[in-house]
Amino acid sequence: MRDPRVMVAVPQVRRAAMAALWGLAARLTKLLIDAREPLIGQIKLAWWRDMAAMIASDPDALPKGEPLLAELQATWAGQGGLDVLVDAAEAMLLAESDDERRMASESFGGQLFALSGGDAAGAKRWGLVWGAGVVEAEPAARRLLDDAKNSATPPRGDFGGNRALLMLDRWAASIAGHDGERHLRGEGLLLLRIGLFGR
Repeated sequence: MRDPRVMVAVPQVRRAAMAALWGLAARLTKLLIDAREPLIGQIKLAWWRDMAAMIASDPDALPKGEPLLAELQATWAGQGGLDVLVDAAEAMLLAESDDERRMASESFGGQLFALSGGDAAGAKRWGLVWGAGVVEAEPAARRLLDDAKNSATPPRGDFGGNRALLMLDRWAASIAGHDGERHLRGEGLLLLRIGLFGR
C-alpha cells in the first residue's frame, strides 16, 4: 500500500494521513500473518483497538516511543473510524470457513478504502487478494484468489477520483489474474499507466 508508485498518486495534503493509515493496515496484516495462537492475536488487536479509541478521543494520552502511533496521532487525532479496521482484522483472525474468510477480507478492504476516501464497493478485489496473502492454508488462499479473479471490475467512479485506490484495485486484479504469481515488470507498467493516465 505504501509503495512509492501508489503513494505519489495521493494528493500531497493527504499523503501523511494515508501513509499512517496504510501503515496501520500493514501492521495489522503482519500481526495476522505472525499470529500462531488466536488468543494472542486478539490481545494484540485489543491493544490497537484501545489505541484507535485514544486517537479519536484523547490523542495526547497515547504512549510515546511507537513511531506508527506518533504518525497516527499527527494525522488522525480527533478522528474516529480506525477501530473498524481493527475489528475487520479480528474477524479475519477468527474466520473458520471460506465464507467467513471471504466476508472478513472484503470487510477489511472496504473499511480501508472508505477510510482512504473511496467507496467500499471498489475494495472487493483488493480485499480478497489481501486475504489470500493472510491465510495460512494454500487451498483457502487459492479460493480467495479465485473469488478476486472472478469479481466484476468496479467502475472508476467507485473510487471517487482517488487514483491511488484505483491503482490498488487494478494491481490486485493483475495479481489475481495470474493466480497469485507476481509479474513485477508488468505490474510496474500497469501502475505507471494508471498513475499517468488514470486508466
